[in-house]
Amino acid sequence: MTTLGEDLPKEIERVKELIALYESVEYGFIAAGLMKETIRLAEHAMIQGDLVGMIQYYKELKGYE
Repeated sequence: MTTLGEDLPKEIERVKELIALYESVEYGFIAAGLMKETIRLAEHAMIQGDLVGMIQYYKELKGYE
């Protein structure tokens, strides 16, 4: 079993890879922009030690495919 502190950075990296794919297709920039904002908010929550925010953004990141 892993912790949120371990899994959230992994999800951020996974979604960063997705962003590159979305930016390579027409109109993918819209989804890519949403993903970038979620990453920004997740990183801010980690810096602030905001556990509720970290959980929320982790769930959002998991939903990106």
